[in-house]
Amino acid sequence: MAQTDKATGSGEQVKQPQPRSVRVVLMALMIAMLLAMLDNMIVGTAMPTIVGDLGGIEHLSWVVTAYTLATAASTPIWGKVGDMYGRKGAFLTSIVIFLIGSALSGMAQGMTELIAFRAVQGLGAGGLMVGVMAIIGDLIPPRERGKYQGMMAGVMALAMIGGPLVGGTITDHLGWRWTFYINLPIGAVALVMITAVLHLPKKRSGGSIDYLGAALLTVGITSIVLVTTWGGSEYAWGSAVIMELIGLGVAALVGFVFSQTKAAEPILPLHIFRSRNFTLMSLIGFITGFVMFGAVLFLPLYQQSVQGASATNSGLLLLPMLLSMMVVSLVAGRVTTNTGKYKVFPIVGSVLMIGGLFLLAQMDTDTSRFMSGVYMAVLGAGMGCLMQITMLVAQNSVEMKDMGVASSSTTLFRTLGSSFGVAIMGALFNNKVQDVMAERAGALGGKITEQSAQLDAASLAKLPVPVREAYEFAVSSGTHVAFLLGSVVAVVALIASVFVKEVALRGAGPAADEQQAAPSGDVLAESV
Repeated sequence: MAQTDKATGSGEQVKQPQPRSVRVVLMALMIAMLLAMLDNMIVGTAMPTIVGDLGGIEHLSWVVTAYTLATAASTPIWGKVGDMYGRKGAFLTSIVIFLIGSALSGMAQGMTELIAFRAVQGLGAGGLMVGVMAIIGDLIPPRERGKYQGMMAGVMALAMIGGPLVGGTITDHLGWRWTFYINLPIGAVALVMITAVLHLPKKRSGGSIDYLGAALLTVGITSIVLVTTWGGSEYAWGSAVIMELIGLGVAALVGFVFSQTKAAEPILPLHIFRSRNFTLMSLIGFITGFVMFGAVLFLPLYQQSVQGASATNSGLLLLPMLLSMMVVSLVAGRVTTNTGKYKVFPIVGSVLMIGGLFLLAQMDTDTSRFMSGVYMAVLGAGMGCLMQITMLVAQNSVEMKDMGVASSSTTLFRTLGSSFGVAIMGALFNNKVQDVMAERAGALGGKITEQSAQLDAASLAKLPVPVREAYEFAVSSGTHVAFLLGSVVAVVALIASVFVKEVALRGAGPAADEQQAAPSGDVLAESV
């Protein structure tokens, strides 16, 4: 089936690619996706060595923050650029920028240079994930798209498990600079494959980029990420800096929404939120990000501090959750492809997510690794039902001409959810650990956790046995309140899932084919 010019909005036809070409393109897309997801986890392992070489430990957090900020702020812009000027060109440009940032980061001679070059790298990374999702949306009808979900979940699992291992190995044997240089040959392979095999129509929009909207959205997103990153750590939540950032962020986002009603080519067309399913999937994606990245932060911490696991293989500690997520995502995709039905998965996924988080909240100092693994598998199964379904349904809820902004918006909401999850769950965890340590270990306990509630293995080993036991109890208490909050937040995802309307996936049959070619309102038939 060919997608018509009405579906693409480009005035040209997209020829249905042959299966072999699709497989080659998907392989290249998965490589690009792996680049974006693997980078932070590899670099995180190398950070102590980087600080030892370059100095500037007071700016350490900015190496990660600069990358995260640039990625989040550029995500919606890349989506719109792809819609206006062509997906392939935008995607290739983002890869090139990412590789330039990687090369420069590897050559950095000081911490300030490294932070600046990481921001360049983040600008490219913002287009990698959006490009992958939008190109898959262009090439593969939604009903067929489900069968590829397992591949995406597999890439995510590989990045989370392999990142720390690869980062440690490269740093020990080749030096920290190669944690950045390793991106160059991998990215070059993706560039060559995409250039040679991916064929999409060139676009040229008559309008210009909404620079005012882009600037306001960038300021708003930057303020939000800084608030969630700095709040409770660098600055107190009630401090003037945090309050000013909140005020700036709110003002910028209000101005952004107003500007989108006036712009000829808005960065984020507000009409896509008239689709009930798109709005609900954005909310569910936000909550999934909130929960997932909170779990990824606290589970290794619990297993290292309380269960005595090695920090060297920290990625392997998440294996039960990630394998469960990958298998369930694959099954959900196959069922969706075979039946065209998907509403059951957000509902079941939300229930499993609530249950998994509640079980994890019950962990204490006596919980075995086997039982914590079972609890993680339940949570992973829930996220496996949700991770790719949210993107699939969101893309199916908009016209083809808005595929890029739909993909970028869904990705952005998940990213913002992760920022809020890490910040809010982290604040609860830190406060609980400090309170319990002060209660159980007195002044010494309060002093130990005054700077940070998260102690490394070396610090733990130096503690007297009674104080170490108090810390283990404090960490289990902290994870209890963090995961309990996560389970409460996940209830919102369940409520949202109930209101999802099952609209036929494009490519599911003659009726859906007509819908795919419809020029306007038919695609948004489920709008509120």
